[in-house]
Amino acid sequence: MDKNIFHSVRMDREKCVGCMNCIKRCPTEAIRVRNGKAKIIKEKCIDCGKCISVCPHHAKYAERDRLQNIINYKYNIALPAPSLYGQFNNLGNIDYVLAGLIDMGFDEVYEVSHAAEIVSKLTREMIAKNNTGKPLISSACPAVCRLIRVCYPSLLEQLVDINAPMEIAALAARRDAAEKTGLSPNEIGIFFITPCPAKITAAKNPITLDGPIIDGAIAISDIYPVLLQQMNRLAKSGEEIPELKRSGKSGVGWATSGGESAALFEENYIAADGIENVKAILDEIEDGKLNNVKFIELNSCTCGCVGGVLTVENPFVAKRRLHHLTHYMPITAEKYTKDDEEKDGDILRWQKIPEPANIMRLADNFKDAMRIMNEINELEKELPKLDCGTCGAPSCKALAEDIVRLFAEKRECIFLTRDKYKESHEPQAEMFMDNLPASFQASKEETK
Repeated sequence: MDKNIFHSVRMDREKCVGCMNCIKRCPTEAIRVRNGKAKIIKEKCIDCGKCISVCPHHAKYAERDRLQNIINYKYNIALPAPSLYGQFNNLGNIDYVLAGLIDMGFDEVYEVSHAAEIVSKLTREMIAKNNTGKPLISSACPAVCRLIRVCYPSLLEQLVDINAPMEIAALAARRDAAEKTGLSPNEIGIFFITPCPAKITAAKNPITLDGPIIDGAIAISDIYPVLLQQMNRLAKSGEEIPELKRSGKSGVGWATSGGESAALFEENYIAADGIENVKAILDEIEDGKLNNVKFIELNSCTCGCVGGVLTVENPFVAKRRLHHLTHYMPITAEKYTKDDEEKDGDILRWQKIPEPANIMRLADNFKDAMRIMNEINELEKELPKLDCGTCGAPSCKALAEDIVRLFAEKRECIFLTRDKYKESHEPQAEMFMDNLPASFQASKEETK
């Protein structure tokens, strides 16, 4: 089991009222409600944040870092996700955002959208060389990568083996800053401004790198009010805004669904967003139905990263804003040469191959696992197959597995309990009616 895996999605038991909203919306059935409180099964959780968005009592939250943590480092670099730009109304120049981050106390900014353009270039080359007869799957969304590890391990070999833009940006920023300042890498603070909890988990516990690559992950929703204040001050001051941006339309466009695919200049692709739609596409890939497609872009959040639960703006509004912002931008703001690629060789590719997630094995050997699976299947036949969730599990099959694992009992199914109660009380009810006075007996006959 992945006992040591870090998860950014957390539970506040004091706020949880056991309302069952989360168990039906979790894409990997990672939540149970027992004794009136929800519990997250960490082996199954993919940190998509769906439970955060649907919990009406705010009992789920994302563990993230504070802006004040920059005081712990001599030199600080902000890594703004391109989805950050879609949060601001009437933004005509990205440099206002980047200059605002400098005003907030960062010494430097390194755009994740710039790294996205690098990934796009490398992915184009991979597509041209791919002769497997199967589509390549984007590895940019960490929630999707975790979903594949948990539920679709046979598709791991189709993932693009290039580090995500956030990872490349973090590694390049620390290396370049160390060369420029003469400081040791651990004196440099790398802070990613994130739209979602899955990226926090990926940054602090990467599955394809040897260790953590950032020193802090700050939610867009936390940094937004302070950043907006600084941007307004810059706009009113009349100060000249320095040219800081290093990315163009193709990099910034990664913030929305279809943006990564558009940057490939490849028409034979599929882009899906929303975790339910992502699962539907993965089902079809697994069944071999999409082998005529060259590239699959998948985002767990609606509209892409702009739909992350740590943003502040409606994702459809943010998507529209980014469309206007990038309309007159160049395709790319900076050329990435072969020399650059050789220099970055050690930060572009995976250091480790992701393995299937070991999600609560039924047994250590095949024979016992089959026996337990048969027990689950037989028990599932006794259940009503309504998948109502009132037992605290998302489906009857999940309850059957919980019962076999001794995590739950049959009596937690209200339908089984009701039928058992009726069976045990019908004889007493008939005996009671037979002993009633004659007038009541007559009423009983009329009712019949």
